[in-house]
Amino acid sequence: MGKKQRRVEVCDTSARYYPSDALTLEELAYWIAFSRVMGIGPVRFQMLLDFFQEDVASAWRATSKDLIGVGLDQRTLESFIKQRTNIDPASELKRLEKLRIQVITWKDAGYPPLLRKMDYAPPVLYACGQLVEDDLRYTIGIVGTRKMSTYGRQVTEHFTRDLVKGRITIVSGLALGIDTVAHNTALDEGGRTIAVLACGLDTIYPPSNYHLAKQIVDSGQGVLLTSFPLGIKPDGGNFPARNHIISGLSLGVLVTEAPDKSGALITASSALSQGREVYAVPNNIFSNSGMGTNQLLKDGAHPVTEVKDILEHLNIHTVPRDEELPLCEPANEEEKQLLALLTREPQHIDDLIRSSALAANTVSSTLIIMELNGMVKQIGNMQYVRTR
Repeated sequence: MGKKQRRVEVCDTSARYYPSDALTLEELAYWIAFSRVMGIGPVRFQMLLDFFQEDVASAWRATSKDLIGVGLDQRTLESFIKQRTNIDPASELKRLEKLRIQVITWKDAGYPPLLRKMDYAPPVLYACGQLVEDDLRYTIGIVGTRKMSTYGRQVTEHFTRDLVKGRITIVSGLALGIDTVAHNTALDEGGRTIAVLACGLDTIYPPSNYHLAKQIVDSGQGVLLTSFPLGIKPDGGNFPARNHIISGLSLGVLVTEAPDKSGALITASSALSQGREVYAVPNNIFSNSGMGTNQLLKDGAHPVTEVKDILEHLNIHTVPRDEELPLCEPANEEEKQLLALLTREPQHIDDLIRSSALAANTVSSTLIIMELNGMVKQIGNMQYVRTR
């Protein structure tokens, strides 16, 4: 990757360490070791488990003759033997324990069941933070472009906010743009979020999202998750695997804004191949940033304009209706007048001044108070929308 990655410790190093609920430390060390071996993916690892009757230590120490019996081809066999000379299972486990990185294997009860059902589910996951029950059952992936428009930000905030109010966990990829807005909005609204990385958890990419990654863990509201072991950098080839996990963790994937060539479309494709639902927000037909989402709709994705569309399609009925939420009433005539002018469509402050015939300083100060009270929101460039 062109940008420098930030190498940091983001897990809570004071937290109690729970390495695995199904394996002994010795067994776990060998599962971790195998996750470091290039060429031994889920299919070949299952072959080894079957042949050695789930004795992973014996599989690790197997001779060439035994490995031929497993069914490994000569090239994979030779590569594995060469790689294992440089991997010490016990040391790998100690490195993870020092950083308080959790290890979740196929054998653990905490392995996400939705992910476990997909083809090529990774045998080992690494996590900073604790997955909770809702993370394993009610999850929606939200993805989109890194170069989002004001509209993309607005709809991402809108959908994320209403989803987390219904105790839906938001899954995304910690990328700039739509991913960042989805994670931040989930945290701001007191919801949960899972950030899936395309590298080991000792590297945060992009580095500008280090504080967001740390907040996800420190807040107790989310988890950093990856299938890549420590030391693996976010190379371009890792991102499709990351996207495959995002969709695999989710009941459905929502694409809020994406151009015609976007990693978000790879995530949508993964979701379809896994039998998951794909939702897309309609976009301006003249906007390049929305060409990908509009194409998804033409290809059969479910069009959505509100969270209810997603929840009813998935037969989930947990989100409170707007009328059940506490509303802040206008405190004076100025607030009442501005609130009547505002909608979900962004309006510039100059337009509000002209439409209301109020003094510029009155409109400016009133909008500040209204935003503090949660009645309106500035979405950038002095443009305002009504929150509900």
